[in-house]
Amino acid sequence: MSDNTTSPAVAPAAETPAGKPSRRWPAVLIGLCLVAGVAAGLGWFMQKPKAPPVELASDKLGMSRPDGLLETHSLSQLPKDLLAVPFLKETLTEDFVFYYEAHADRLGLIGSLRRIIYEHDLKLQDSLIEQLFDQPADVALWRGADGRLKDFLLVMDRGGLAKVLEPLAKVALDDTQLTQVGTVKVGADDVALYQLTYNASRALLFASHGDKLVVLSNPAKLYDAESGVSEESGAVSTKSIAALLRGDKLFPEAFGLPPRAPEVKQRLSVNSSVLAMGYQRFIPNFAGLRFDMDDKGWHSFLAMDELENQPDFDFKPIWQAMPMGASACVALPLAAEQQKPLLIKLGAEEQVAQALTEHMAGAAGLCWYADSRLYTPLLVASLNDSDSAKLDGDLGKLFGSMVGAYEGNVEEHAFPVVEKQQGETRQWLRQVSSNFGPYKAKDAENPDAITGKAFMKVSLARHGSTLLFSLDDKLVDKALGTLDKRFPPMADVVPKDLLMPVYFGPDSMAQLMQQETLDSLPQDMEPVFYNAAQTYLMPKLRKLGGYGKYALTLPEGSEPDGHWQWLPLEWKAL
Repeated sequence: MSDNTTSPAVAPAAETPAGKPSRRWPAVLIGLCLVAGVAAGLGWFMQKPKAPPVELASDKLGMSRPDGLLETHSLSQLPKDLLAVPFLKETLTEDFVFYYEAHADRLGLIGSLRRIIYEHDLKLQDSLIEQLFDQPADVALWRGADGRLKDFLLVMDRGGLAKVLEPLAKVALDDTQLTQVGTVKVGADDVALYQLTYNASRALLFASHGDKLVVLSNPAKLYDAESGVSEESGAVSTKSIAALLRGDKLFPEAFGLPPRAPEVKQRLSVNSSVLAMGYQRFIPNFAGLRFDMDDKGWHSFLAMDELENQPDFDFKPIWQAMPMGASACVALPLAAEQQKPLLIKLGAEEQVAQALTEHMAGAAGLCWYADSRLYTPLLVASLNDSDSAKLDGDLGKLFGSMVGAYEGNVEEHAFPVVEKQQGETRQWLRQVSSNFGPYKAKDAENPDAITGKAFMKVSLARHGSTLLFSLDDKLVDKALGTLDKRFPPMADVVPKDLLMPVYFGPDSMAQLMQQETLDSLPQDMEPVFYNAAQTYLMPKLRKLGGYGKYALTLPEGSEPDGHWQWLPLEWKAL
């Protein structure tokens, strides 16, 4: 990636106070995580929940809310259980299982434990570690600074291993890798807290009491609740460690879950804080995703939160406007109140922000297409009246203030906004220099004015009561053709009478991912990674492309009623 790349922005085309150009980078989203794009395209969908969530027991005990939760009957069986899904088995293969079994951290930890057992002549079987991993466990996960799930807190039922593990505590007095670092109070007992160092610089904390074993992957996240409260992500107090050792279930309530039923072998829950990539406040209906496995296979669920003035769950207008042939789509209901301060902060005049928030209604949808790019999806939203032409002046002002990038070779430091009108359609376009753009600089009307080697044509359009936006003007043009009945809509291929928030087209998605992968790995600059992608990734993408299209549907009449309402998602082959 070039240092002088200028990125298109849905932000004011202005300079910083220091006189340097303001830069924004387009978001790159994929899979179900693409939900975040709805918020990135339209910032006016934020709304407060109907009632504030109750304070959780984990909050009271000094534990920050987890971003992910894994509840399993056996940690060691999880990778193999994931491969029970035919779609994943074809695309991941057995390499997925071998990767986790041979991961450097896992091997380093096992090696350290085996050294301790051997050097201290502990009478423990070599299969001890495998037995440990084969126990029921709950694993809470938190995001790291890069947004990925990183730190974890594991609570394991030791069962018959409780007595077997006791000799490990005796070696903590004179071992270089295993040391006692403190105690936690569990009832009347003082329970030792140990730190195990492995792989030179890695460490974890653990404590055991009765039939419970608690492991914290990042010792720096532990703090004494008596000395204050930590707001840091992944922070865990000594009080919460003690509660977990007593057998308290602190994790499920953070995801609105009942206790895991015996027939559910695996339960994976992910908070929208992970999937929305920081944009959750703009899509407040969406709370999280969950996947359960029982004897009948895997089942999917979508968690929703209720809002005041809850809009109807009607996505049909979205699919009528979206052009056919999408790689993936997601649709969400909109909440259009209390957005004026946000729009003003993004550069809108007060009256413009007021007018727009009053006219937004219904739902919004986002679709990705193989003939475009991963970072240039098409956004479709609805306005609440057919006489939307009176908004055109405000929309033009909003587009001009929020879309653009600093252009050093242009007199006004931004290319002009081009406005088009044909019948009931009004369209606004602005050229933006970007090395990620689909148009080469040499093809521009004035190539010398382009900063970098490529550019985009960002487009906003209103067609009646439908609003369209994309960083790729060709997608907006195709959507206008769809609304004018010149191109078939997604509505022709999706279920007619079902509530469909997510669509997935594996064949088109495989094409999109192949294009993005090869584009990011020029053969002359990255020959090793290019060859690796051709050898290992492309065959997987071809297998992915062999699957049919799917619609993820919700039960008829679905509507959130409270916090963390889990609704079943049904995968329907099209």
